[in-house]
Amino acid sequence: MREIRRLCRWAAAAVVGLLFVGLLLACVLTSIDWNFARPWLSRQVSQAVGRDFQMRGDLSLRWRWRSSAVAGTSKPEFGWPVLHVTAGDLQLANPSWAQHKQFASLGVLEMDLAVLPLLAHRIEIPTLSLKQSQLDLERTADGRNNWNFSLAHAGTQSDWVLDLGVLEFPAGTINYNDAREHTQLQLGIDTLQQALPFADTLAEIHALAGQKPGAASTAATGAAPVSVQPYAMSLAVRGVYRGRPVDGQAKVGSVLSVNDAHRPFPIQVDAHFGATHIALTGTLVDPARLAALDVRLGLSGASAADLYTLTGINLPDTPPFAIDGRLVGTLKPGAMSLSYDSFKGHVGGSDLHGTLLFQQRQPRPRLSGTLVSNVLQFSDLAPLVGADSNANRAGRGDTFRQPDDKLIPAEPFHTDRWQAWDIDVSFVGQKIVRSIDLPIQNLSTHLTMEAGVLTLDPLRFGVAGGTLESTLSFDGSAQPLKARLKLAVRHLKLKQLFPAYAGKQSNLGEINGDTALSATGNSIAQLAGSANGELKLVITDGTLSSTLLEEAGLNLGNVLVNKLFGSKEVKINCAASDFIAADGVLDTRFFALDTEDALITTTGSINLKTEQMNLSVRPQTKGLRILSLRSPLYVKGSFKQPDVGVDKLALALRGGAVLGLALLAPPAAILPLLSPSHNENLPCAKIIGQMNTAPVAPPAGRRQKSLAPLDITPGGPVAGSARSK
Repeated sequence: MREIRRLCRWAAAAVVGLLFVGLLLACVLTSIDWNFARPWLSRQVSQAVGRDFQMRGDLSLRWRWRSSAVAGTSKPEFGWPVLHVTAGDLQLANPSWAQHKQFASLGVLEMDLAVLPLLAHRIEIPTLSLKQSQLDLERTADGRNNWNFSLAHAGTQSDWVLDLGVLEFPAGTINYNDAREHTQLQLGIDTLQQALPFADTLAEIHALAGQKPGAASTAATGAAPVSVQPYAMSLAVRGVYRGRPVDGQAKVGSVLSVNDAHRPFPIQVDAHFGATHIALTGTLVDPARLAALDVRLGLSGASAADLYTLTGINLPDTPPFAIDGRLVGTLKPGAMSLSYDSFKGHVGGSDLHGTLLFQQRQPRPRLSGTLVSNVLQFSDLAPLVGADSNANRAGRGDTFRQPDDKLIPAEPFHTDRWQAWDIDVSFVGQKIVRSIDLPIQNLSTHLTMEAGVLTLDPLRFGVAGGTLESTLSFDGSAQPLKARLKLAVRHLKLKQLFPAYAGKQSNLGEINGDTALSATGNSIAQLAGSANGELKLVITDGTLSSTLLEEAGLNLGNVLVNKLFGSKEVKINCAASDFIAADGVLDTRFFALDTEDALITTTGSINLKTEQMNLSVRPQTKGLRILSLRSPLYVKGSFKQPDVGVDKLALALRGGAVLGLALLAPPAAILPLLSPSHNENLPCAKIIGQMNTAPVAPPAGRRQKSLAPLDITPGGPVAGSARSK
């Protein structure tokens, strides 16, 4: 027992001694004027980071009790004492090539340092506050930057571990100048005069949107709502980002709880990037590790294509848009996943809603989802294929201008962006509204883009009681772009195509057809100018008149029909066309219209590259027509300014024959004015049977082989179904 009591006395004495030494050390640490150590500390930091570091202000140490109140909670919880370090006027220099002398200037640095963990090689800093700070970040056009340091011990593993708790950044300025990205930004940070409750601000946002509060205060993991610290700091950014002006404001919480993965950090942003407006309100969960995001996000702008600058996602040109929804997900680098849930808005005059999922993965990020438009303005689709007007392009900041003498869109595709993301999106337009009376009822498509290959399979339009269904593939992984098209036209009712005329006829027939084309080029115009393949179209039954075509806005057809038949109605037995495309030139392999009065055949070519036409229309009158001077017509000129007229040479030959016969034998002069009789109709059944052969197209970049013309002589064989060698 005596030995045990002796050991207890020694232990108590040792504890008292350690406490005395600790108290003595604590008193010494806080009573010494530590400014004498500033030169030594400046040299040590300069050697460690490879740049000049100066500590010009006072350096002081004092003890204080560690309190969680510093982290922003209302109830303090006291624990072990910590060493509070204050250092003033800290300056870290830039490398010699930089524009500014200083990389960072700090008015006051304050931090709490836990002493006991130092024995275990652990640097535990419960709080770190950076006040009156200025940071200048710079990158040159050749890629050099001033935020990478040449550390003295780079590449070696340190035994020391840094544990940072709360980071305070109450006021300061950050300048960012990036010559490579054409970006110059200035970010100002300041404290609000009065803290703003996050819940109140969120309630205002939801009230404006007509939604229940609480959605954005819930963690992205689906956990129950937790308390969110109030807004305490304001941020303002101005400058240029990737060549576009930037102006924005934000409010955030007072501190970043680096080790608190459960308490959301509030954020509210209202910013303009060029013509794009971004507004978001919500929270970051575990912001130091970018663990999760839960915000209400609104986007608006002149074109969805402008979002590429901000997101890297290659979206098409669109009319002005505005959407709003909830964005939730994780922000962990290399594994980011964001869902834009149940967003609603409009694009041009069309409504749009749906859900999109952004996933960061290898080898490319992926965008997937479903989009629906209940009422789709057909004109809003024009920018997607480059068919928008020059005025609308200028309105959304697009510098491309369509040539005034060209009709086919010549705006180039941005294929350099196609390999940045993979895309898998389905779109449905429930109802389509047009400015002209062409009954396109709906639209649906499945769009995918993978490794630079864009596919729409299918792209389906509901039109006039029938369908236009196509499969399009654009391979932009190499230059020039290679494209393939397959189009099937099925059961388009003429009665629905011309509803104003439908009441006069019980049956106006229908249209069917097929197309297969391949092409190369970097715009719609270049693709059309290099097209190879076949185009086939058949009309069965129907009625035709210049008045009907005029009402439909088909001006060229109206002129032709008026010259052939006048203004009267003409009954169609059948009509068929078979074109072969080679290097952008459409040659008529077969093109005929069989009516009650005449058989109309057309020969010639249409050049899609030059947008020029050279067609000859030949009427062959049925029955005996006396004193007829009807002659072949020509269709020439450009797509924008077609020229339709009478073949003057054929008319002159007929007139010359009349004059010659009149001189030799006056009664014989009437013979050239008698139209020959072709009472037998076009062999419609045979023609339609041959037209049922599916069109084909060669691989993209290869020229189509020529095909023999068809024999359309009434009663004769339908030739040319085999390819020429």
